[in-house]
Amino acid sequence: MYYYHLSLIGSPLEPLTYKSESLLTIGTEVLVSLRNREKKAVVIKTCEKPDFKTNEILEVHTFTFSTQQLKIASFISQYYICSLGDALSLMISHQNGCVALASPISSILKSGEAKATHPSSIVLSAKQVKALSLLQEHKISLLFGDTGSGKTEIYMKYFEQMIEQGKRSIFLMPEISLTPQMSSRLEEHFGDGVVMWHSKLTPKQKKIALEKINNQEAKIIAGPRSALFLPIEHLGLIVVDEEHDDSYKSSSRPRYNARDIAIYMGKVHDIPVLLGSATPSLTSYSKFPHVRLKGGHFQAQRSFIYERSREALSPLVLSSLNKTQEEKKQSIVFVPTRANFKYLICEDCGHTYECAFCSIGMSVHQKSHALKCHYCNFSQAIPQVCSECQSPNLTSSRLGTAQAVEEIQSELPNARVEQFDRDVITTQTKLKKALKRFNDKETDILVGTQMLSKGHDYHGVTLAIVLGMDNMLNMSDYRAREKALSSLIQVSGRSGRLEDAKVLVQSFNEDFFKAYLGKYELFLEDEKEFRKELYPPYKKLARVLFSHKNGHTAREAMEEMLAKLNMFSNVEIVGYGKCAIERVANKWRFEILLRGNKSTDLIKALRTSKVPLAEIDMDPIEFG
Repeated sequence: MYYYHLSLIGSPLEPLTYKSESLLTIGTEVLVSLRNREKKAVVIKTCEKPDFKTNEILEVHTFTFSTQQLKIASFISQYYICSLGDALSLMISHQNGCVALASPISSILKSGEAKATHPSSIVLSAKQVKALSLLQEHKISLLFGDTGSGKTEIYMKYFEQMIEQGKRSIFLMPEISLTPQMSSRLEEHFGDGVVMWHSKLTPKQKKIALEKINNQEAKIIAGPRSALFLPIEHLGLIVVDEEHDDSYKSSSRPRYNARDIAIYMGKVHDIPVLLGSATPSLTSYSKFPHVRLKGGHFQAQRSFIYERSREALSPLVLSSLNKTQEEKKQSIVFVPTRANFKYLICEDCGHTYECAFCSIGMSVHQKSHALKCHYCNFSQAIPQVCSECQSPNLTSSRLGTAQAVEEIQSELPNARVEQFDRDVITTQTKLKKALKRFNDKETDILVGTQMLSKGHDYHGVTLAIVLGMDNMLNMSDYRAREKALSSLIQVSGRSGRLEDAKVLVQSFNEDFFKAYLGKYELFLEDEKEFRKELYPPYKKLARVLFSHKNGHTAREAMEEMLAKLNMFSNVEIVGYGKCAIERVANKWRFEILLRGNKSTDLIKALRTSKVPLAEIDMDPIEFG
């Protein structure tokens, strides 16, 4: 009989001991029983027969996790302070002796092999050739390239070189909203050697994609952060596009950052990692060698107009949209808020409508005639009168995409206006169709949230309206200036591709934006001084969350951990108490924010002080 330590996939438990009559390889996936329930687990290591009774492994699967995957899972578990089982739940296992798929799928895969092996050659400009050569001198590097400067061509040339060397590449993008146009560009050059991997794939599509990866037919594996955890042999390169994007950070356990895991993976595999962005994060800009690629292949000019106004569809905004439509040109309107409004307020008594389970205002969704909570999805009908004073004078404090579409349509009845946010664009198909309608000139005005700025290629935009910049600038986040400026640059970069464009920015902070537009490196240099001795990349942060249906229980857990953390002189307790949003999904929430010079100091303090209710967020990006 053999004895093994097993880690239960997706479980917060520490590894458990099981026995088997078979000699098993480290990394093998197995099926075990725990408290009369069947669970998948991974063989972590062999061990001696323990002095307690052990259960037998029920089944041995054909799936295995590679040595590198186990090493990466171990790192995630240690750095992000979660169980190994939680970290392993990210990994996608490799099936030994893959069964070939039945025809006709099998023949489709086979036919793609020739296309993948002989991509059409990518021709770079002299400037791009020099940039790629400089980037290749470093294991980790940053391509700091303006919008339209040709970052994608450099990536593709690098992929081409990898294929020539018999190696494969991972191409990370922030989220699936980036994939339609990028996938068509990749497939145009690399044929069926490209596999797109994301959460919206059907089980059948995932099976086909995994077959191509396992059979070595996939040369470039592209997608959001989950693409990092596929079982890819002969990996030669990882590219992280839009490396500044917040969606690389997971908002649930394990709370890892895919950009940082990509960098760690580069070290594990001893391969280069290339980060790219038009607005790189200060962290990457400070830590890694960068190549600056200025200008673009678009000859058109952009002029910026500032309107000192609160977030609203002002007469200037509406007349600018009307003029653009009369000229048969296209516009985009950026609104930072989904749905109709952030809050519903009674003008007479000031009563606001908060979620019954979260201490946050409900957003108005006119199409479904409902108030919805964006935290726990609780919804209720929109009230006709105030529930406190019975006044009919209910109003809202902030503009959202749906209301903006409604108002623009009302003022410009001949305009074809379309909403472009997560409420409407819920599938990959809807995204492709919406982008096609806009580029085929079937839509005049596209109104959307951050999704508007996510690298989509709009050909004919001559007017970009940017609302809500001051709300972004005033967020309680040490990166508020970086996020606001980056958003403005990214959104404005979607205009003026084919002909001159105007960018209308509503803000009372014109001096700030004017000082840094077109000079993002100057902003990064100035921001260094602002953050020194306080914030990343010069300090490390950790946030500890406590949530429970009983607020007293959550507070007690926070206070218990606080007392333990006070023992560590090399870790600073920045603050603690109720979260800004103190209740979510009927659970009361408390937090502790920590700061240290080194992550090892924070990790040691957190591991030693951790209480059962604590959830730890290393390198947090959410403070709300």
